[in-house]
Amino acid sequence: MLRRGLGKRYPMQDKSIPEEYDAVIVGRGPVGATLANLLGLCGVRTLVLEREARTYHLPRAVHFDDECMRVFQTIGLAEAILPHVILSPGMLFLDADGKMLLDWSRPQTPTPMGWNLSYRFHQPDLEDVLIGGLGRYAGVVVRNRCDVFALDQDQHGVRVRYEDLSNGQLTEIRAGYVIGCDGARSLVRRFIGSGMDDLGFHERWLVIDVLLKRAREDLGDYSIQHCNPARPATYVRGTGTRRRWEITVLPDEESQEIAQPAKVWDLLARWVTPDDAELERAAVYTFHSAIAQQWRNGRLLLAGDSAHQTPPFLGQGMCAGVRDAANLAWKLAAIIRDGAAPDLLDTYQSERLPHVREFIELAIRLGGVINTKAIEAGLAVGEARANAPVKLEVKKPLLGPGLALEGAPLARQLAPQFSLRNGDRSDDRTGYGHVLLAESAVELKSRPAFAQAGIEILTSDDADSIGDWLRQHGIIAALVGPDRYIRGTARNEAELERLAAAIISATSVPSAA
Repeated sequence: MLRRGLGKRYPMQDKSIPEEYDAVIVGRGPVGATLANLLGLCGVRTLVLEREARTYHLPRAVHFDDECMRVFQTIGLAEAILPHVILSPGMLFLDADGKMLLDWSRPQTPTPMGWNLSYRFHQPDLEDVLIGGLGRYAGVVVRNRCDVFALDQDQHGVRVRYEDLSNGQLTEIRAGYVIGCDGARSLVRRFIGSGMDDLGFHERWLVIDVLLKRAREDLGDYSIQHCNPARPATYVRGTGTRRRWEITVLPDEESQEIAQPAKVWDLLARWVTPDDAELERAAVYTFHSAIAQQWRNGRLLLAGDSAHQTPPFLGQGMCAGVRDAANLAWKLAAIIRDGAAPDLLDTYQSERLPHVREFIELAIRLGGVINTKAIEAGLAVGEARANAPVKLEVKKPLLGPGLALEGAPLARQLAPQFSLRNGDRSDDRTGYGHVLLAESAVELKSRPAFAQAGIEILTSDDADSIGDWLRQHGIIAALVGPDRYIRGTARNEAELERLAAAIISATSVPSAA
């Protein structure tokens, strides 16, 4: 276990590429870069291989949530990201006549995660911060213009072969583990041999990004879902002058023709004209809903879009990948650095797949609302109110079965972040590691054992809110994992001792680094 999220740091050394790495990440997008930062934090020697020469300059993902920002806090980059984001007030669903069907407003105050519920961002800006953060770790190397073409694993590791596209040179290295963060057409997934479970949503949408030439406050800050059965559309407020529309492509329309500028401006005419905005990008994408059946084959693993694809209506595509990284990185570090059993990785898919599937299924249901004017469709995802729009509130799913102690109150739920008496955020105190939250009055007979396992202990002496939260849920202690999900709780001291015995004796909790 790595205390305070610091881990061992590698001394400055020759910048030549080592022959062997603990982990190789294929893909340098937001998920791959987040995972690399987490592995760097844990002191894991990591190589990131990216086919492209530089960050893709056009926007793609535009939203992340409080849980994502908490992960960015963990890797020490939240403050660097904040100047590049704006808060989103939420999303409104309107029918063809402009009547509101669903109201999904977001609070403008921090959630129990310690951050706001909804952020808008420009993906190239985020990627630049995440990639820039990797320079802090001598044990992390990024190589661009490197196209992986072969992965061969044995009981000792993986042989990774790739081509340097800048000069045609072929290179072979060894890795302990390879993680595919290489998108929906993942090469790593093909080497794993995983099929895909099709959840049934496949639609073509025209994605249009514009830069406003003049102020258009009337467009508003809310995202708008225009639930017009003749032509469903989405409006998204971006950062600065950026605005996005996503418009359904009808079955008889050709993708290439509808993306031509004249047709694009015709479709945008009800909102903006060329006098108002400059067209940055217009392209047809097919939104899919699918989940890989197998996220791991020995030393090969998947994360992000290589493991799952979702329609964009919840804004949870990138968020799901960042959660994958937070769940996976500490487990890899526990195995690579601290000698935990490799079957710890079996809990990765078992915990993450049910969570992401629930989000995808909700996004599909929301897609059904956008494609119909029947208010009844919205009742499946929101709470009806008399003479008012359906109020939509999305509860974050539980993790699937894995490391959590089944039957314990709050197990598999996200734990809140607390403000400590000295003004610190609790995650900054504990780092990317396990933490036991406990009442100060509890007699912690197992305190030495928790300390030996590298488990930080925070009590109500550190923050009144910790005691308030514990008492609210009728527990005296909660063990929270590095991904901030609750692994187990105790309602009395006898249960606490049993929790300590179960956790500390488990091979999934390694010794302190």
